[in-house]
Amino acid sequence: MTDVIEVRGIRALGRHGVLPEEQARAQPFEVDVRLEVDATAAATSDELADTVDYATLTLAVVGIVEAESHRLLERLAVRVAETCRTDPRVLGVEVTVRKLRPPVPSMVESVAVTVRR
Repeated sequence: MTDVIEVRGIRALGRHGVLPEEQARAQPFEVDVRLEVDATAAATSDELADTVDYATLTLAVVGIVEAESHRLLERLAVRVAETCRTDPRVLGVEVTVRKLRPPVPSMVESVAVTVRR
């Protein structure tokens, strides 16, 4: 049996994109993380040490978005997923990365990539 921890709508400014201006000027990104875990220990102990601390997770995601620079959303999403998987309690992860102001010729709310690991 797997349980799920979700953190949605993590927002940060980053320099990700193919165009030179996307690499030069920070733009807003939004990240959703869905972790598959076994919550049995945490549910029994009621202790933060027995689960994934989503405050720490959020800081790690923001750190990746702000400190790294990638051309593709696919790469950014995989970097977040890789970081999530470093915690041995994480059995699987789904990450969605949204670019909130994409440079496309039509009006769109966002563009997104979702990866599962």
